[in-house]
Amino acid sequence: MAAKYSNQSRYTVAVDCIVFGYDGKNLKILLVKRALIPLKGRWSLMGGFVAKNESADQAASRILAALTGLTNVYQEQFYTFTDPGRDTQERTISIAYFSLIDIKKYKESISDAYQAEWFSIKDFPNLIFDHQAMVKMAKKRLQYKATSHAILFELLPDKFTLPLLQSLFEDVYETSFDKGNFSRKMLSTGLLLKQRDKDKTGSKKGAYFYKLDRKNYQQNLHKILKLVPNPNSIL
Repeated sequence: MAAKYSNQSRYTVAVDCIVFGYDGKNLKILLVKRALIPLKGRWSLMGGFVAKNESADQAASRILAALTGLTNVYQEQFYTFTDPGRDTQERTISIAYFSLIDIKKYKESISDAYQAEWFSIKDFPNLIFDHQAMVKMAKKRLQYKATSHAILFELLPDKFTLPLLQSLFEDVYETSFDKGNFSRKMLSTGLLLKQRDKDKTGSKKGAYFYKLDRKNYQQNLHKILKLVPNPNSIL
């Protein structure tokens, strides 16, 4: 049996999940009431400790599934938080992930056991430890990644309208787009497949539904850059 490393400290390793959702109007994050001391009952990101027999990715997937009842959700590790004093209970290193889900599609799956609630990314309560900084960094990472990957479509239903897509881009990038200009640029990317049916909930004329062209989108992803305001300033 190999000897353990001598004279080395032992740390606790955790994962924290920033779960982004979109309800058709606002980009939101999913928060829970902390169940552990210290700061029990305060708002927190969903997180937990990495078990001895699992990787950080496996722990994040397990924790997200426990909260949402979902598997195969888009999830990405984006930073490791290591400040020695970040957890007042004991030295804990946290590996942070962000996840993307469509709120309307999955709202009935969210577990009641964690007292989970959705909050607007623009207006959410103070969080424990350094979770506020995690959310801020996760949003920056989301903005950056969305300039060259189709990840924002993970927040939308399978079929969506251009006005809904524009609303999502505006909320993520905290800006506004000219309606005609946005539609023209988005359609020119070749990322979308126009459907025959329309969404008529907003008007009698209605708006055509579109789907993401998942077969051919890899070659067109770079064209999203046309839509992003000052992409070089992100991150």
